[in-house]
Amino acid sequence: MAQIRIDGTIVKYAVARHDTDGGSSGAGEPRPKEKSKDNTKVIRMHEKLERPEMLIGSTYKVKTPVSDHAMYVTINDIVLNENTEHEKRRPFEIFINSKNLDHYQWIVALTRIMSAVFRKGGDVAFLVDELKAVFDPRGGYWQPGGTFMPSIIAELGYIVEKHLTRIGMLKSPAPTEEQQKFIDEKLAEYKARGIQQDAFAESSYPKGARLCGKCSVAASVMLDGCMVCLNCGYSKCG
Repeated sequence: MAQIRIDGTIVKYAVARHDTDGGSSGAGEPRPKEKSKDNTKVIRMHEKLERPEMLIGSTYKVKTPVSDHAMYVTINDIVLNENTEHEKRRPFEIFINSKNLDHYQWIVALTRIMSAVFRKGGDVAFLVDELKAVFDPRGGYWQPGGTFMPSIIAELGYIVEKHLTRIGMLKSPAPTEEQQKFIDEKLAEYKARGIQQDAFAESSYPKGARLCGKCSVAASVMLDGCMVCLNCGYSKCG
């Protein structure tokens, strides 16, 4: 190797590197620029996220035959990354209002816990299954249309499920095309037979009578400002 004599002062140096084609490139040649990364900051749901001045809300009415007063469930949502491709709508808080003060304590506790879970972020859909699995030891009730509710808490679970489906956090529980076709066929077959009758089609009690909380018979009517069961005589007024 030939020696190279350096007479001047060395002010900088660089190590020569070989390219894939066998050539070499010195320090004077610019290096290829790296691709710039997307520095867009995506805001996700977390417990330290401050509450905006205004939230988008939806209110659902709950009228059960086991209570004289309706409950109104309001779920407020926060919009994350608004006007971007990462825009999402997530539940932020829940409120339950009713004139019935019998449930005041557990309503306050439940709404605070659920709101804290919403603000925590992540997958909050587990609340639906947890609420729907609560059963009232006195028995549930039937909704108009034939849906059985095991408890008021379970109905709140169905409301949360409906809301999460509306904002896109849960998929719609609607049956598939094949399942709907099978249901339609069975429904047509059942109607064609016409031999089975509804056990509750005929009732000796007035139309619109509510379910009695004591005997579980739809025989409670309003008399003199108080609900009275025409089956067992139970009345909240004594």
